[in-house]
Amino acid sequence: MKLLNLLSLPALALAFTPSNLQSRSVTKLNSSPVESGLVDLAKKQNPVVGYFDPLSLAEQEFWGQSTDATIGFLRQAEIKHGRVAMAAFVGYWVQSNWHFPWAQTMAGDPFPSIDLSPEQQWDACPINARFQIITVIGLLEVWDEYGGGNDNPHYMRGRQPGKYPSFAQFRDTVHFVFDLYDPFNFNKKMSEEKKAERLLMEVNNGRLAMIGIFSFLVADKIPGAVPALADIATPYDGNVMVPFGADFSLSQSTIIGTLAFVGVLSAANAGAANARDELEEEAAAAPPSE
Repeated sequence: MKLLNLLSLPALALAFTPSNLQSRSVTKLNSSPVESGLVDLAKKQNPVVGYFDPLSLAEQEFWGQSTDATIGFLRQAEIKHGRVAMAAFVGYWVQSNWHFPWAQTMAGDPFPSIDLSPEQQWDACPINARFQIITVIGLLEVWDEYGGGNDNPHYMRGRQPGKYPSFAQFRDTVHFVFDLYDPFNFNKKMSEEKKAERLLMEVNNGRLAMIGIFSFLVADKIPGAVPALADIATPYDGNVMVPFGADFSLSQSTIIGTLAFVGVLSAANAGAANARDELEEEAAAAPPSE
């Protein structure tokens, strides 16, 4: 517990550090869903449903910023979660039928058996391995929020939603690592029109994958809840929303989950602060209006 408290201090400090940015006057770019292109984009993604925003989220000003910044945040969030869901959906199928033949740990322990469900396989992984996985995910989030350490604009300030920054600076200063997108530059000559078309396909596939992976989880957790999966579902008596439930009590898992959430929230707040700084710098550099 003492270790967890110590690890939480930097995240808590970032999350609750007061900002004087709110008191400054900045110029906001407020576009309607039509002006921002969301309505046309929605029709391209799904001509039947079209634009669907019953909560009017695209008209809000998250973190006191503009609607344009909010739209950037929402589009980034959907694309990111769609990609995670696609990886999870494919991973569920793969690890249900196959696992790496080599040892998982330095001690020679094998990967969890395919006789277990993916949820049970996660619980059976060494806790240090699970902490490593979540830590790497957190570092990837931080790298995204800070634009890869370069002068890339934040996705709330003009960067294309879903465009993950390159690891070029990390390669130059630390050690070699492949970029997440197109590491071998196969798509280097792809036209912008083709990229836009593929992004539409990716968003739609991501939406289906989000439905798909949760269908698997619900079918395993609540027998009969998804009739189409009743014959292949593997009952799971754990809690899929508590990633360390197999090792800690609910209260301890809640503490770990809270610390992880605060860390992600800190990164998001830091990214929003960077975006607001960029907005203020642009406003300060702009010539005064007559």
